[in-house]
Amino acid sequence: MPAASSTLPTPFEFSIRVYYEDTDAGGVVYHANYLRFFERARTEWLRALGFGQQAMIHDYDRLFVVRRADTRFQAPARLDDVLRIRSHLTRLGRASLQFRQECHRDDQPLASAVIEVGCLEAQGFRPAALPSPVATILAQLVEPPAGGRPTH
Repeated sequence: MPAASSTLPTPFEFSIRVYYEDTDAGGVVYHANYLRFFERARTEWLRALGFGQQAMIHDYDRLFVVRRADTRFQAPARLDDVLRIRSHLTRLGRASLQFRQECHRDDQPLASAVIEVGCLEAQGFRPAALPSPVATILAQLVEPPAGGRPTH
């Protein structure tokens, strides 16, 4: 059963440690790995809401795919850093979501992204509406984008 939205803080925060496998030869996080960190944070956010990936497939025949990722890098993360990923849901469509995600080390911003996610039928990989229970909870969590109003 889905968690009550009032029990989930907004924005959702997820911490991750940087391991050797995440870095290049200089001990700096390889740029593409920020997308992996953002993906993990979105997955854990959905799980905290009561909508794990396997449950979405099994219960609703739905899955999420990234349609677009606009990423900006500000400073490097390094081996053994503990990173905090903040995820903000900024738009909710009939079959799509938009997130603003930020990666910080302590209070220092390292990277940010606007990620557009589409909802698909798990069996046919065709665009599909968000399941009603999912859409109902997500509608309560939409935050205005930085400097603007939410669109949903």
